[in-house]
Amino acid sequence: MKSKRGQRLNSEFRKNIYDVIKYDLNNPLITEMFSVTEVDVSPDMKNARVYISVYSTDQVKKKNTFDAIVNSAGEIRRCLSGKMHVRYVPVLRFYEDSALEYGNKIDMILSTITYGEDNDDN
Repeated sequence: MKSKRGQRLNSEFRKNIYDVIKYDLNNPLITEMFSVTEVDVSPDMKNARVYISVYSTDQVKKKNTFDAIVNSAGEIRRCLSGKMHVRYVPVLRFYEDSALEYGNKIDMILSTITYGEDNDDN
């Protein structure tokens, strides 16, 4: 959804999905800090892509937290139906957002670039 209404709905879904996972979902497997970086609801409101970033240095805990969120998709959707005033709550499909890790990788590569000595041979 790229219209103003679509952008507003995406923003509302992003905020409410985060609130549901953080405050309403009682899943002890969600141990790491996370954020809902983006939500893209289809124009027919049947499906939604939800991008999640999990912030952890321990890859096992990171994967366990993401898997726990994915496995709780039905409960998250049920909680959303009570919070949001929409006719239909879309099916939530979760994807890991690795943009932060990609950015860190690029920064690390750029920091290793060394420049040769300045030669004034002109």
